Amino acid sequence: MATSHGGTRQARTILLLTQTFPPDPAAVGQHFGDVARELAHRGHGVVVLTSERGYDDPAVRYRSREVTEDGVVIRRLSLASLGKASMGKRILASALFMLQCLWVGVRVPALGGVLFSTAPPLVGVVGALIGMLRRVPVGYWAMDLNPDQLIVLGKIRKQGIVARVLELLNRFVLARAALVVALDPLMADRLHHRGAHRGEIRVIPPWSPDKSLDHVPRHANEFRLRHGFGEALVVMYSGNHSPSNPLTTLLEAAVRLRAEPALRFVFVGGGTGKREVEQYVADHSLTNVVSLSYQPRESLSASLAAADVHVVSLGNRMAGIIHPSKVYGAMAVARPILYFGPSPSHVTQLIDEHDLGWSVPHGDVEGAVATIRRIAAMSEHERENVGARARAVLQRHLAAPTLCARFCDAIEEGLPLARSGREPAYPTATAPSLASS
Repeated sequence: MATSHGGTRQARTILLLTQTFPPDPAAVGQHFGDVARELAHRGHGVVVLTSERGYDDPAVRYRSREVTEDGVVIRRLSLASLGKASMGKRILASALFMLQCLWVGVRVPALGGVLFSTAPPLVGVVGALIGMLRRVPVGYWAMDLNPDQLIVLGKIRKQGIVARVLELLNRFVLARAALVVALDPLMADRLHHRGAHRGEIRVIPPWSPDKSLDHVPRHANEFRLRHGFGEALVVMYSGNHSPSNPLTTLLEAAVRLRAEPALRFVFVGGGTGKREVEQYVADHSLTNVVSLSYQPRESLSASLAAADVHVVSLGNRMAGIIHPSKVYGAMAVARPILYFGPSPSHVTQLIDEHDLGWSVPHGDVEGAVATIRRIAAMSEHERENVGARARAVLQRHLAAPTLCARFCDAIEEGLPLARSGREPAYPTATAPSLASS
């Protein structure tokens, strides 16, 4: 078996570059943790370069060097996370992290390949440089796309110098990537037009990093009881409130429906977009809206399952730029989906193919009101049937073992890497599924 540079393929080390890694709870790091563990189980040497401090809370410190029971070697770098209090600190921490990755990465012995994502956004440049200097293939896991997102949000100008520099760096990375993993087909199209070869792109949706999510029956849900939702229909948005996931149409619908006591609109989480929720509550004296902070991981199942329908939102120009991962949490707890955003998208594909919920365009307040009233008019049994279909689709096509195995298959084929003969933790994903559509 030949490597990409000739010669006999031997099991070698793969280097993972990620600013977050377990036990840090950030989702990107949790995904990398699953991949690292699976690659190690398959017999590959795995070295992870990550931050010594917590991503959200830099006061949290982790061991600087560690070898897990699976054999994953973790090296945590100092001054690689300074918190999210200011953009300046985030940029400085990202730069320090990438410089250290370059210094350490070029010295990793028996290196066979490099895998990186978009945390921090320009770490791919470092990964590509390590690949060039060590003459090994690199893999790019595209979690989101920039400068695309910054341009859509109006943070930078499309023809400005910052956007042009970022675009050049993206093309540099893609030109050197032997494997590119996109989260959905629309993202894959954008990456192809940016310079990635079709043969090097794999479409693999992300899996829910929280394996403990489960269905909690409505009548036995302590979260509903604690917050006094009673028999009201709970329409919930849970997660980061961001301009990339606008909620204005939903909030306008809440204003129109404020005289209907059987409805509750619950917003769980934080982020810059949470100010809009609180402003609507204050300006319209809304008593049908409940705003809550992020919930502890141990109560996440009960929190998510307290909803009767989950809201997933995607900005009109964000399809293919960011991936609406909130949909998986809703599906895991067997709840229908109320989607606000453009079509086509990954969520509309799921809804249309499997009848998992409803879609409303941004700005269609009348449509939102009518849809919510239609959901409220359904029997609890009817809503539960929709949620059960959603959970079944997740378990059949989008479960963590299936997608993580498919991802590691892609790494082994795309970089390529030889196995040592050890059995994988998850079975090899060979059957066609929604994940590759």
